[in-house]
Amino acid sequence: MVTVNFEKIMIATDGSDCSRLAVDKGIELARLSGGTVYAVYVVSTAYLSMDGNYFSPMGMNPYWESIHEALKTQGQQAVNSVKGLGEMKGINVESVLLEGDPSDELIRYAEEEKMDIVIMGTLGKTGLDRLLLGSVAGNLVRHSKVPVMVVREKCESQVKLK
Repeated sequence: MVTVNFEKIMIATDGSDCSRLAVDKGIELARLSGGTVYAVYVVSTAYLSMDGNYFSPMGMNPYWESIHEALKTQGQQAVNSVKGLGEMKGINVESVLLEGDPSDELIRYAEEEKMDIVIMGTLGKTGLDRLLLGSVAGNLVRHSKVPVMVVREKCESQVKLK
């Protein structure tokens, strides 16, 4: 019988209620295996132009910098939440805040840091919702060399399309 040891467990979080179940599963896996959790949030820079300037349909917009700072704050709160939950269970949690395309950055970080597993939630969107919103979880499952555990939770999306 082969023993699988999860020493480095990456939990990709977006701070939503829907990612909470994935966080719980990752922390429990760390507890059972004695591993360390790496709580990772990616601040999406999709709104930046190619030269790193803030882009908006109307050209340069002074509000984009404050939006970027708000997203960084939201990300820090998300990883701090995972850290707090882990510490309550006696689990060592490292907080990681990245910037870029969420799928690309999560894959890059997991591979470069030699994670044993990536755990993340998904809304289980299909059809038009998935086409319009994309699927970070789907991209990781298809492209990551590190094993990915996707925890599906039924909850309402924060984005409503009419």
